[in-house]
Amino acid sequence: MFKQEALIPEMNKLRKFAMKLTRNDSDADDLVQSTLLRALEKRDYFEEGTNLFRWTSKIMFNLFASEYRHKKKFDTQYDPEPYIERASVNASQEAATDLATITRKISKLSDERKSVVTLICFRGLGYEEVAERLDIPVGTVRSRLYRARAELCAMLEERPLTAEQNMHLHRRIAV
Repeated sequence: MFKQEALIPEMNKLRKFAMKLTRNDSDADDLVQSTLLRALEKRDYFEEGTNLFRWTSKIMFNLFASEYRHKKKFDTQYDPEPYIERASVNASQEAATDLATITRKISKLSDERKSVVTLICFRGLGYEEVAERLDIPVGTVRSRLYRARAELCAMLEERPLTAEQNMHLHRRIAV
């Protein structure tokens, strides 16, 4: 039997061996973890004076081979991902209508707000990137986006803005 601490120096060698077997970082980490767990469970079978790495690497190889046989037997032979990627699904009529409605409402925004909404919501740029691209402060980007969203919500709910909301949305910020 060995002490648990004796496994620590063996971990780097086991990790390298696991990488050779799996050729994948996450699978190698899982294999090392399973090996260490099994070694701790079966440490009564370890014979003093023998090579601990040799013993644990044999455990690792047996775990890897068992998992490989299991996958070969039970997992599908074909990876469905290429088929899924080629399959196209048309947008439902409701989604297409919603998109058309939102596009129409966005076109009614001022050019300043429209550009911020487009860059952040559709192109996925961050606030800093938009500020740099439009040559305005980040605070102005946040402000325009907030106002654009509020205006869009009001348009989509088809409710008129209150005088206070309208004044708040349309006030100019000195840049």
